[in-house]
Amino acid sequence: MVITIPKGVEHALKIPAKNQEKELKKLLAVKLYEKGILGIGKAKELIGVTRMEFLYLLKDEGVPLNYDQDDLENDLKTIEGI
Repeated sequence: MVITIPKGVEHALKIPAKNQEKELKKLLAVKLYEKGILGIGKAKELIGVTRMEFLYLLKDEGVPLNYDQDDLENDLKTIEGI
């Protein structure tokens, strides 16, 4: 997939040219995770960081973890199985 950004928009970005692709991917990964479109595994894969690095990025961006009742129940079953 290729996303084309118009030149006028590209020049208006307040991101240094050498960091634009990396920063835009980070913003995209965070927003897709926040909206529930991507899980944490694929979001971190999109930007090539570890799970812990992505968790810190979410914290820095003020994005809460997507953790619902099913996640809690799965974690409790895992703990009970130990």
